[in-house]
Amino acid sequence: MSATTSILTSYHVLACLAPLGLRWFKVFISNPSDRLAFATLHKSDDAALRNVFDSQPFWRDFKASNHAGKSQAKGLFENRYLTQPEGFIHLSQDTLSKCRRLVAAVVNSSTLHERRLIPRLLDRLSDSLCRVLDMADFVRATHPDHAFQRASTRAYEMLFEFMNVLNTTPDLKIQLESALADPKVQADWNNEERVVAQILLKDFSKSAIDLPEDQRKAFVGFSNQISQLGSKFVKEMRPEKPTIFLSNKQLKGVDPMVLEYASRKHLTGISIPTIGPAAVTALRSMEDESVRRDLYIAGRTARGEQLHTLHGLLQARAKVSSLSGYGSYAEMNLSDKLAKTPLAVTSFLHALSVDNRSRIRQELDHFLVLKKFDSDDKEFTTQIEAWDTDFYRTLQAHKQRSTSRRPDFMSAYFSLGTVMQGLSILFTRLYGVHFEPRPIAPGETWNDDVRRLDVLAEGQGRIAVLYCDLFARPGKSPNPAHFTLRCSRRIHPPEIEEASALHPDLDPFEVVNDGMAISHDPATNITYQLPTIALICDFQNDNSNAPQNNDKSRYDPDEPALLSFCDVQTLFHEMGHAIHSILGRTACQVVSGTRCATDFAELPSVLMEHFATDPHVLSLFARHWQTDAPLPYEMVAERLAIERKGQGIETEHQILLAMLDQAYHSDLPLSMPGGFDSTKVFHDVYDRYASVKEPRATSAQGFFGHLVEYGGTYYSYLLDRAIAGRVWQDVFDSGRNGAAVNRERGQRFKDEVLRWGGSRDGWACLAELLKDEKLRDGGPEAMAEVGRWGINDQDVNGEI
Repeated sequence: MSATTSILTSYHVLACLAPLGLRWFKVFISNPSDRLAFATLHKSDDAALRNVFDSQPFWRDFKASNHAGKSQAKGLFENRYLTQPEGFIHLSQDTLSKCRRLVAAVVNSSTLHERRLIPRLLDRLSDSLCRVLDMADFVRATHPDHAFQRASTRAYEMLFEFMNVLNTTPDLKIQLESALADPKVQADWNNEERVVAQILLKDFSKSAIDLPEDQRKAFVGFSNQISQLGSKFVKEMRPEKPTIFLSNKQLKGVDPMVLEYASRKHLTGISIPTIGPAAVTALRSMEDESVRRDLYIAGRTARGEQLHTLHGLLQARAKVSSLSGYGSYAEMNLSDKLAKTPLAVTSFLHALSVDNRSRIRQELDHFLVLKKFDSDDKEFTTQIEAWDTDFYRTLQAHKQRSTSRRPDFMSAYFSLGTVMQGLSILFTRLYGVHFEPRPIAPGETWNDDVRRLDVLAEGQGRIAVLYCDLFARPGKSPNPAHFTLRCSRRIHPPEIEEASALHPDLDPFEVVNDGMAISHDPATNITYQLPTIALICDFQNDNSNAPQNNDKSRYDPDEPALLSFCDVQTLFHEMGHAIHSILGRTACQVVSGTRCATDFAELPSVLMEHFATDPHVLSLFARHWQTDAPLPYEMVAERLAIERKGQGIETEHQILLAMLDQAYHSDLPLSMPGGFDSTKVFHDVYDRYASVKEPRATSAQGFFGHLVEYGGTYYSYLLDRAIAGRVWQDVFDSGRNGAAVNRERGQRFKDEVLRWGGSRDGWACLAELLKDEKLRDGGPEAMAEVGRWGINDQDVNGEI
């Protein structure tokens, strides 16, 4: 990987890889005069939307009937370059030529008019790079064809090589600084252009571009170390003690799944791994507390070499931030986030910890009652220990399920097509947009299982395309993700004129966006490239979730894929990212859709999890796939009641990790008396904030892989969970009286949050949305206020 990767991943012009996997969409030209006819001719067919996912025979017929009308082969994502793998190389070469022209235009800007165009040109430069990088990154990880994987990897490398050149050329920053300092230049900028200029200048300041030669070399060297050590840390997470022996006597109560993972079986017992699924399951099911203790400690004790790698990583990050003029890596990494400063983050986490305290105390008291009742060993009944929490949370959930007379047959009400249909109906109610299944041309997708949905908006026609790769298959990543393959951006007339001049034999509208979707309004002569998104999940398509399917090997193509309730929540979460990309339709790519502060980007997706549990939302679609009977909401209420048990402990676990992340990315790696000791820091944090004592022998920081990705921003998901809870409560009235499907409330969220992408400060969005001026300027007190809101699941609303 490039020596400057760590710089570029936070650099909009020089890095286009969204850290949350938030990525793409698409649309075709739509004339205003055609919109009424378009709405009439292409009205969304809800039955077709459901059936393209639920019925394999219907899907085969749908593809066959539409191929007759779209038989001409298209490139991947309809990109005109990507009809063959080598097209990636041609696309990269043409992109490099275009980027060089854009760099020259910025560097040579001298007149007032030319300098006013600098933010727009830099945004186009960023978009040009992202068009290749994001798409290549997706294809090399997803496409089954090795030729496409190799070509996309080479394309990725070519663009990174070019970005290395930009990283050593200060001319772009000099021109941007000059433009920002000139009121006459800024006077002609709109809000988006001004925000883009400010964002890019901040990113330039993190790239060591102004440092003297020797310091710049040191910066690049430390950045190289960060990349190498980060990769090593994640790949080599192994415990000091890899297995533990369990005697037959000690196996009492253990889940049979643990036996399947046994690395060694003896006449007297088994050996199991101390980390991974077997260890987790054993901690949740093993009745012998002494064994749970030994397993817990072994699974949280990292190898000395792993801790040495972590020390090197954290110290290299601290040195990079010092060279860049910051007091710590967290200070550097937070400067463009909602939090802004480490003080604000700790203010939030401390307030959240205080709010969570009574909740976790109640949970631990209840666990202690269970422990005293169940334990035969009086030595271990005086308090709840760290190795007890998973066991008694699981036991509590089991007891609660046992008291319910209702079997958990919820999956029968959640066929995949029904849930997709429900999401379309929900988005229609809230935002005036819906999904319509559309034909797929030969070569357009990377697998025959991929469905394409056009996203249509009232009064506008198509505004996006969503590629849905939702079914499991061998070799596919099990991790759900949302990838933006192309962002929204306004395409200005000079670009179309340039395309026409470069390729006079081709349609300039086809050339200007590489054959991918655009919208063009002849009345205003306004053209936009439209977002293209790939949504990836790993849902089983073998009916294995069907309650009546005792034979998991049986597969009937006439039966739909049935989702667990957890799957439904996952799909709603990922669709939250998608709707942000769809509705965050900005003129500048740098701030479109989910390209906002990373500690604000999870808000729409976490908010969608609340919608997934609302009875009015579920009543829109949740019906039995065979009988069409509506889902009894009592089943959901019982499930949510079980899930809420022990959530105080889970929240504290996340607070502890976020606090640890802050400590590791403070100035401690370079200033700790006696030398940096990550284990001492780990126990200092847990001693101060943990409700359950952590055993002194552990060094669990060696397994905290998210340190590599987040680097001072691990708090982000907690922050957005707290904000989403307040938005659900105040804007959507916790779903009462149908508020979760109310257009006025949905429009309010769209107008104040979604449509802005990253072009308005997140605190300004929240101040307007929640009508709370205390939030507008952000800072430690605003962060503490959000912490005081707490993380509380909504009350179960039984209204239908």
